[in-house]
Amino acid sequence: MTHDISLTTLLVLCVAAAAAGWIDAVVGGGGLLQLPALLVALPQVAPAYVLGTNKAVAICGTSAAAVAYTRRAALDLRTAVRIGLAAMAGSLGGALFAAGIDSSVLRPLIMAVLLAVLAFVLFRPSFGAATTVPALPPSRRRVLAAIGVAGLGIGFYDGLIGPGTGTFLVLALAGILRMDLVSASGTSKIVNTCTNVGALVTFTVQGTVLWQVALPMAVFNLAGGATGARMALKRGTGFVRGVLVVVVVCLVCKLAYDQWGG
Repeated sequence: MTHDISLTTLLVLCVAAAAAGWIDAVVGGGGLLQLPALLVALPQVAPAYVLGTNKAVAICGTSAAAVAYTRRAALDLRTAVRIGLAAMAGSLGGALFAAGIDSSVLRPLIMAVLLAVLAFVLFRPSFGAATTVPALPPSRRRVLAAIGVAGLGIGFYDGLIGPGTGTFLVLALAGILRMDLVSASGTSKIVNTCTNVGALVTFTVQGTVLWQVALPMAVFNLAGGATGARMALKRGTGFVRGVLVVVVVCLVCKLAYDQWGG
């Protein structure tokens, strides 16, 4: 399937991809910008192709951010990969149920959870704060809980609906494994890369990726992801917290618009 895309449209999409990569690397939620941009810029394209193209772009920024975090932050790679594999399985399960779920029923529940999370982050300044005391390795119980919640649970949500998956991962990892927000962001990129790989394989096999659009966008998304990761590592948890609050508010507004304004 081929489509004629103007140079201006492609440039606008590339800028959106760069910004989405930056947001996603810092705290997750880049899809809130990139997917709507694709939908608006390519109204003649079937939704399956938009989703496939979005995944082909997103995996580049997420992977770049994961590499940047791995090189410069002390991440528990073994735990991250275990959660990532569980998330990949969860996302496949979510995708199987997606066709039979009414998203209008789920959106209010998700908004309620996000508002509770926002209140928690605002009124608990110590949440996700870095500490000068070396962190103890997480207990087996906490690792299993993270695999269940951040892996299977959020992975299932990613396959079922998707918006804000990266943000949910950061919050879950910081809360369950007691990570600071920078370490949680880095770990979430590894987990998110795993889910994106599974989704992209499915879309590629189905032939629903517009590679002529995805490839140039991917270059910008990769640059944005690498830049966002470096800024998060340099500026620390306070910076990540600020971006987190903004992204959560935007996600609530987006879901509210989808529920009542669309």
